Amino acid sequence: MFMNVKVGGRGAADVLVLGHFEGAALDATTKGRDIGGVAAAAAKRTEATGSLGSIAEAFPTGKAKSTPERIVLVGLGKKEDFNAASLRDAGAAVGRRLAAIKASRAEVDLGGPIKAARADAGAAGSAFAESVGLLAWNTDAFKGSATSDPKRPTLSLTSSHAAFTKGMERGLAIAESVNFTRTLSETPPNVCNPTWLASEVKKMARATGLKCTVISGKKLLDEKLVGIHTVGDASDHKGCLIRLEYAPQRASARSKPVVLVGKTMTYDSGGLSIKPSAGMAGMKRDMDGGAAVIGAMHAIATTIKPRKRVVALLACAENAISDEAYRPDDVLTFRNGVTVEVTNTDAEGRLVLADALCWACDNEDPASIIDMATLTGGVVVALGSVYAGLWCDDAGLRGQIDQAACDSGELVWRLPHHAEYKKLMKSSIADILNSAPVREAHPIQGAAFLAHFVKDGIPWAHIDIAGVHATKGDKGPFISGPTGFGVRLIASMLDR
Repeated sequence: MFMNVKVGGRGAADVLVLGHFEGAALDATTKGRDIGGVAAAAAKRTEATGSLGSIAEAFPTGKAKSTPERIVLVGLGKKEDFNAASLRDAGAAVGRRLAAIKASRAEVDLGGPIKAARADAGAAGSAFAESVGLLAWNTDAFKGSATSDPKRPTLSLTSSHAAFTKGMERGLAIAESVNFTRTLSETPPNVCNPTWLASEVKKMARATGLKCTVISGKKLLDEKLVGIHTVGDASDHKGCLIRLEYAPQRASARSKPVVLVGKTMTYDSGGLSIKPSAGMAGMKRDMDGGAAVIGAMHAIATTIKPRKRVVALLACAENAISDEAYRPDDVLTFRNGVTVEVTNTDAEGRLVLADALCWACDNEDPASIIDMATLTGGVVVALGSVYAGLWCDDAGLRGQIDQAACDSGELVWRLPHHAEYKKLMKSSIADILNSAPVREAHPIQGAAFLAHFVKDGIPWAHIDIAGVHATKGDKGPFISGPTGFGVRLIASMLDR
């Protein structure tokens, strides 16, 4: 909707954004910004319900150069329900209206309502600008000569409130990291293969000061990374393990890092257990767990800058079909000694994740591990498109993720992880199956499988984002396509 969104710039605003609560008159501070009472009059119209995200407009008649062409009055919901996160919905509604009218400069003054609700102005500014910044993402990159130029506007946001302005700067920076993730997800698989992605991650690492290492070819076998090697072997574009590291100067090299693990399947045909045609389209997004980790590392390096080390491991492969493809009935021996009987080559994500989890435990001495993956259709059946599934037995880590979910608006729901579920994965040939022959507890099967590759005593969380990584609708700050789910969640968790 926008070509670009930034904070600041010169010149008078053409739009003034004010807010009001449901069932309440304009507060005194907001009234002080009203011009000729037009906003107060607009607040009395039927469309000005004050419900969260509702929009009413007014048109001042002042002749001063500083008089905006219009006032956008956004509803903030009920005062007792308002918090900083409410401004994500408000920001999306305002952003869509600003795009529709092709506004170039908007002043946002929500100071009165924020103060009245005793909300944090910085967090409010960040939430507001996140949503507006997410509206700056588009799918134009692969449009050709048959598509006309949409002429998207550039938008400048200003505010007279210092804390709100600083928050907006943070929010736009986070949105940039999310949009980077969305662009990776949107890139077609004939472009985005493991080799290309490794190259793009290296470029990002150089630009942001991250350390990047790529393990591929014979080195995969030398390191006993059998899952990535086996799953990727059928493709001309062989798999790899991409390692990113954020290491601030003030952090000890011996400090234990938070390790982020991402399933990064650049395309998933299902392998020899081939998907039906209806299930094949969209499989370029089977890398969205890894893409979210890449975006989170971008945010960590450029915006969050935590005082602790953070390591990312991207288990990257393409699940293709050829005479080199792995088969149902194959048995794989992983670097921790666990043997896996392959029963379904379309359950490949857990095989590549197993490698990354083993590597994290053996080589990184992690303080905690969080893996993110589009792992199962079952989690979509269970939770729809509202929550990601969360499996985490460590109370401390789970509490951090839950709080980050509340702060970021990227919601997670804990699902059970009882030892009984591991029995579903037992194999009569090897130690475990990669896919049980029953559908019961399908998303839990994935977590039960992965648990075999995490050492006891290491705090670990598995997040299945299959229901939330993309949207089919055009709603809030998103258009149809990838959402970049996970970037804001991880950034929020480490920003404390």
